[in-house]
Amino acid sequence: MTEGTEAAGEVPALLSGTALSVFRLNGQFLAVSERLSRPAGLTAARWQVLGAVLDEPLPVAGIARVMGITRQSVQRVADLLVEAGLAEYLPNPAHRRAKLLAPTEAGRTAVRAIIPGHREFAGQLAEQLGGAAELNEVRQALSRLVAALDALEPGPRDTSGS
Repeated sequence: MTEGTEAAGEVPALLSGTALSVFRLNGQFLAVSERLSRPAGLTAARWQVLGAVLDEPLPVAGIARVMGITRQSVQRVADLLVEAGLAEYLPNPAHRRAKLLAPTEAGRTAVRAIIPGHREFAGQLAEQLGGAAELNEVRQALSRLVAALDALEPGPRDTSGS
């Protein structure tokens, strides 16, 4: 087997192994997020959507783009947040139909309640990896992977026109 053939066979296996690790990592992060958000009366999905709009209100399609999921998934969670009084829809000066989602004070309070547990878990994870610098290296590697995949295969697209 030539070096080129060996590498050609190795690269698909590396991709498969990476994908399987990311799938497992996603499940682990979701489980941790559920555990951390539960005492605040949130779910991982609600925490994720609220977190996306803490700094500024965004349209549902914008949240979906940032999170890399479908607009419909975000819309469902956003509607539940509004129904629970944790978020509200605001008029969007840039688009009449695509309202902006913003947290209410109750939503901000719920997210703040997660901070101590999040901080503790982040410290434990960094320690497990060998320190904050190592955790940052992991973050940078994952960011490079996301950017490479975005360049090859753009994520979910908003099909609503908003």
